[in-house]
Amino acid sequence: MNKIGTNNLREEFLKFFEEKEHLRMDSFSLVPKNDKSLLLINAGMAPLKPYFTGVQKPPRTRITTCQKCIRTGDIENVGKTSRHGTFFEMLGNFSFGDYFKEEIISWAWEFITEKLEISKDRLYVTIYMEDDEAFEIWKSKTDIDPSRIFKLGKDDNFWEIGVGPCGPCTEIHYDRGQETITNVDDFLKAADSDRVVEFWNLVFTQFDKDENGNYNKLKNPNIDTGMGLERIAAIMQGVDNIFEIDTVKNILVKVAKLSGVKYGEDKNKDISLRIITDHVKSVVMLISDGVAPSNEGRGYVLRRLLRRAARHGRLLGIKGLFLSEIVDEVVKNYGGAYKELIETQSYIEKIVSLEEERFNETLDLGMNILLGYIDEVIESKKDTLDGEKAFKLYDTFGFPYELTEEICEEKALKVDREVFNKEMEKQRTKARSARGKSSYMGSDELPINKIDSGISSEFIGHSEVETQATILVLADDKDFKTELIKGEKGFLVTDKTTFYAEMGGQVGDKGEILGNNFKAIVYDTKKNIGGKIIHYVKVIEGILKKGSEVTLRVNKLRRNNISKNHTATHMLQEALKEVIGEHINQAGSFVDEEKLRFDFTHFQGLTSVELEKVESLVNEKIMEAFQVNTVLMTLDEAKESGAMALFDDKYGDKVRVVSVGEFSRELCGGTHVRNSGEIGLFKILTESGVAAGIRRIEAVTGFNSIKYVEEKQRLLKDACHILKCNDKDIVNRINAQTLEIKEKDNEITELKVKLTSGAEEDILKSAKEIKGTTVIAYALEDVDAGALRDLAEKLKNKIGHGVVVLLSNTNGKVNLVAMATKDSLASGVHCGNIIKAVASIVGGGGGGRPDMAQAGGKNPEMINEAVEKVFDLVNSSLK
Repeated sequence: MNKIGTNNLREEFLKFFEEKEHLRMDSFSLVPKNDKSLLLINAGMAPLKPYFTGVQKPPRTRITTCQKCIRTGDIENVGKTSRHGTFFEMLGNFSFGDYFKEEIISWAWEFITEKLEISKDRLYVTIYMEDDEAFEIWKSKTDIDPSRIFKLGKDDNFWEIGVGPCGPCTEIHYDRGQETITNVDDFLKAADSDRVVEFWNLVFTQFDKDENGNYNKLKNPNIDTGMGLERIAAIMQGVDNIFEIDTVKNILVKVAKLSGVKYGEDKNKDISLRIITDHVKSVVMLISDGVAPSNEGRGYVLRRLLRRAARHGRLLGIKGLFLSEIVDEVVKNYGGAYKELIETQSYIEKIVSLEEERFNETLDLGMNILLGYIDEVIESKKDTLDGEKAFKLYDTFGFPYELTEEICEEKALKVDREVFNKEMEKQRTKARSARGKSSYMGSDELPINKIDSGISSEFIGHSEVETQATILVLADDKDFKTELIKGEKGFLVTDKTTFYAEMGGQVGDKGEILGNNFKAIVYDTKKNIGGKIIHYVKVIEGILKKGSEVTLRVNKLRRNNISKNHTATHMLQEALKEVIGEHINQAGSFVDEEKLRFDFTHFQGLTSVELEKVESLVNEKIMEAFQVNTVLMTLDEAKESGAMALFDDKYGDKVRVVSVGEFSRELCGGTHVRNSGEIGLFKILTESGVAAGIRRIEAVTGFNSIKYVEEKQRLLKDACHILKCNDKDIVNRINAQTLEIKEKDNEITELKVKLTSGAEEDILKSAKEIKGTTVIAYALEDVDAGALRDLAEKLKNKIGHGVVVLLSNTNGKVNLVAMATKDSLASGVHCGNIIKAVASIVGGGGGGRPDMAQAGGKNPEMINEAVEKVFDLVNSSLK
C-alpha cells in the first residue's frame, strides 16, 4: 500500500476519473445556490442535485469533484472520537444517465487495489440485500473473494432522503484487524467497534420515490459516489485518527505550540487541541466562501465554531487572541487545492481576530452571569438550569446556547432546552415561513420548478427591451396550463426574452406581454432552480395561451434606472479599492430602480472624509463619460485582463466582462448603461456595519440623486427659518444653542446634587438597626441613576457597618441602587440578591455583586412596598 499525502491523494483521485472521461470541476461553495433544503453543503452530491433531478442539464454526463463539506450535527463528538469533524472533503464521481453499476464497480476496485495498492485481504464490500445485479458484477468484474461481500438491509445500503431520486448502494470497507471476518454478524460488530471503516459509498440512483412511497424506475439511472478524503488518507497513512493525517496534524501541531501543550499526554487537553484544530479549519473555509459571523443561519454556525474554539483555547491556558495565528497553517495545507484561501487570507485573519476579540469582551461578562446562575441551581439542590436564563445569556450577551450547555455539563447540570426553544420560537417563525413547503431541492413545490431541462430560453435583453417570442410553458401555482384567463396569475417561459431575471443582486424586470386580443403584465422575472427565465404574469385582457406568438416589452424607464444603479455599483467598488485599499471585496449587493446597496469587506466605519473621496471619485469618472463595453471571453482571459470576480461564484466556459472605460472591469451578467455619463449624479445615502468585517453603502443615482439633493436643500431652508439665520451661519447658530443647553443641563445637575445632599440627614435618620447592622431603605423623587449612585456611596461611608438601598421615581420609571460596607458582607448581606428581589416588586430586574448592585423598574406606584421589603430581606439574610 502506498503511503500517500492527503493533497496527493486528492489529486490522484481526480486524475483517475479525468482519465475515465470525467469533467473535473472545482469544489462548489459551502453556501448552497438555489437550494433552500440546506444551510450548508454537507455532501459531494449536494451541489449537483439539479442535475440528478433533471431540472438542469449538466455540463457533461460524467463529472468528478472534491467537494468541501460542513456538518455540525455531531459537533459534541468532535475531538472526542477518532473520526468526527465539522469540515471534511468528499471525493466523488458522478454519472448523469451515462454509465452505471458495471463501470463504477470495476473502476472503484481498480483505483483502490491498483492505484492505491490497498491489499485485497483488508477489503470488504456491502450491498443492498435485494441488489442481485450488484452482487453479480462484484463477482464477475472484480477479483474480490465473494465471501467478503455481505448483504445488508435498507438502513445500511439504500440511499434516500424523503421523496425524489434514491437507490441501493454498495460500500467499500477497510479492515484494521488481523482475523478474517466470515459472517454478517461479526462484520457488523467489527464496524461498530471501528475495526472496520467504511470509506467509499457507491450509490446507484435508479428510482424516483413518489409521495405514496412507490419506487418508480428512472428512465436514466445515475451514479453518485462519495469517498471521505480524511478517512482514506488515514488508511493510506497508517493512522487511526483523522487528526493525525498530515494536513490536519500540521494544524494541530501549530495549536499545540501556541498553547504550550504537548499532544498525547492529557486526554482532556487533547480534546481541546483537536476541537480548536477542526473548528478553525471550518471557520477558514466558511469565511473564504463569503459567510460572515452573525446570530442566525450559517453565520451562527460560523460564530458558534469560532467561539467554541476560543473557549477551548482558554481551557488550555492561552491568553489573549490566538485563533488568527492558526489561519496561516490552514492556508499552507489547503491553499493548493482551494485558491480562494490564498486570495482571502488577510481578510479571513482580520474577521477571525475581530470576532474573537468581540467574544472575549462578552465571554467574561456572560461567564460570570452563567456561573452565578449555576451557583443558584446548586444552592437550590436542583439539576437543571432554567431555559429562560439560557436564552437571556444568548439573546442579551451573545453567549452561545451550546456553550452554556457545555459548561453546565462540566458541572453535572442540564439545561432546559425545551423552554429555551420556546423562547427562540418567534425568531424561528420568520425563517420557517420564508421556507414554505419544501421539496428535495428545498424549492417551492410549484410546476415552474419541474420544467424539463430540455426547454431553453434565450436572453437577448442586454441589447433589446422588446421582442417577438413564443410561449413554451404556461403554469400556475398548482399545475401546467394551456391557457390563463383575465384576472388569473401564473408563470410562463418563452423561447427568447428581453426580460432580465433577478440575479447577481439585480432585481428582475417588469413590463408587459401583448398578443392578439390579450394583454398581461409581467410583475417580476426570476429564474427557477433549473435556471430557466420565468415571467410572473397577471392577465389583464383576453386569454393567454400556450404556443401563442407574443410581444415582450420591458418597462424601459425602470430598466434604465436599474442599469444606472448597477453600473454605479461597479464604479463604487473600484473607488473603494482606490480610496480605502485593495482588501475591499464585494460581500453582496442589491440593485433596483430606486437605489443601490453594496456590501464590502472592511473592518471599521468609513470616515466622512473617506466617504467624500469615494463619492467624488465616482462622480469624477461619471463626468468623464466613459464608454461601457461588454466582451465575452474565457475565465482565464478575464482574470488576465484584471476583471474582478466573486470568489465564491461558479462561471461557465465563457464569461461576460463589463468595463467602464479603463476605470472598472468586472465579470457580470447584469444590465448596464452604454456610457457612464448616463448615470448623471451619484450620492451616498448611508454607510453602516452589517456583520463582523462587513460594511454597507447605500446610494442613489440619476433623478433619485437629484431628488435627494433637493430634499436636503429643503431641510436646510427649514432649519434656517427655525434658527432665524442664513445657511452660512447655521453651524455657528447650532453650536451656540448646543452650548447654551449644555450650560443649563449643568445647572440642573448641580441643583439635583444640592437637593440630594440636603436629604442626607433625613435619610440617615430613617435608618434601622437589624441584628447589629445599619439598614437604610429610602425613596426619592426625580433623581437620576448617576446621582442616586453618588448619594448611596456617601451614605454608605457614613453608616459604618451596614447596607444602603435607594429608589427613585424618575419620569415614570424606577431607579434602584444598593451598596454595602465590606464588613457587612460576612454577616450575610448580598446587594445583588436584595436588588433582584426589590426590583421584581417595581416591575423590573437586575442584580450585581454582593457589595454593589443596581436595577430599573417600571411601576413607581409600588416603591413604598419595595422600601418595606428591604428590611425583611436584610433581616432574613443576616446570620
